[in-house]
Amino acid sequence: MTTDRPIYLDYNATTPVDARVVEAMLPYLRSDFGNPSSSHAFGQGPRQAVATAREQVAALIGAAPDEVVFTGSGSEADHLAIRGVVRAARRQGRDGLHVITQATEHPAVLDACAVLAEDGVRVTILPVDGDGLVSPADLEGALTPETVLVTVMHANNETGTLQPIRELAEIARAGGALFHTDAAQSLGKVAVDVDDLGVDLMTIVGHKLYAPKGVGALRVRRGVALAPLVGGGGQEHGLRAGTENVPYAVGLGLACQLAAEEGVAHAERIEALRDLLHRRLEELLPERVVLNGHPSVRLPNTLNVSIVGTRGDRLLAAAPGVAASTGSACHEDSIDPSPVLTAMGIDAIRANAAVRLSLGRTTTETDVETAARDLAGAGGGA
Repeated sequence: MTTDRPIYLDYNATTPVDARVVEAMLPYLRSDFGNPSSSHAFGQGPRQAVATAREQVAALIGAAPDEVVFTGSGSEADHLAIRGVVRAARRQGRDGLHVITQATEHPAVLDACAVLAEDGVRVTILPVDGDGLVSPADLEGALTPETVLVTVMHANNETGTLQPIRELAEIARAGGALFHTDAAQSLGKVAVDVDDLGVDLMTIVGHKLYAPKGVGALRVRRGVALAPLVGGGGQEHGLRAGTENVPYAVGLGLACQLAAEEGVAHAERIEALRDLLHRRLEELLPERVVLNGHPSVRLPNTLNVSIVGTRGDRLLAAAPGVAASTGSACHEDSIDPSPVLTAMGIDAIRANAAVRLSLGRTTTETDVETAARDLAGAGGGA
């Protein structure tokens, strides 16, 4: 290594905040500090800033601004979508409710479903195939007249596998159910349009988009009945009480605008670097690199591979010049096999040998070459 800091290949865990985003946020931490709900002059600038941010977020996903609800995180947005739909259905007098999800979801989605199950809601967890994909036929077979919601993530955070959301959403809609997708990982990396996908609810996360941690959003299609989880002052169309976090909303808004303007160009370059990294690892560790996840229907920045004869955590410990993950950051303290890889039918030895290498805007070809050599060296290769 020629620098004191390791090469960062963990962009799926979090991204650095874009310098332009930081600059846009600063006035609302300093001079324009007013409460957006205030009627006097100090509230006017922040109120307009939040409105602009809402427009920017909406534009990235092809939604209307009044469909965007700011939240404190992606996890909160997931819970608001999933539990909010069920609460609204109960308020309408429906009972015997049913929710469908799938086995490789983000823990926030699985936790929200577990909360519902404890409260008497029937939850179906669909299996995935060896590439991590949900079968549309399985979804169709699981739907019942009591199904109120189907929630399937757009892209998996560990493998990058992209689910067939458009087809799944169409099946859910034909069955009379709403459809929610957590698009935290896919936004800014692949084209995402809510109307094209046919989804009713979509989760957006700031810190996967070069915005700060601690801000997210939920797109709620007009006409969808949703009950808030946090009541109070009526902010965010009455769906999420609490004084708006103006600087963070501004940061998320600009990050979404930058993703809309620059995302495709970044994605093409990053995909080429991802494939270079894969090739170099295969050259340095012949017949020992096994890809996890779909070989083509995946995010352009994500490479999840098992290095045969190693264990992922020990490999990364022996390659301190590379900052990467053995799987989801949410399970980093666990030595158990990744639940995502396990659900895909991957055995414990291969799953424990997995490393997730996720690239980003600042990744260079030199980074990729150096990281490949470091990882191969740690794995006993050339």
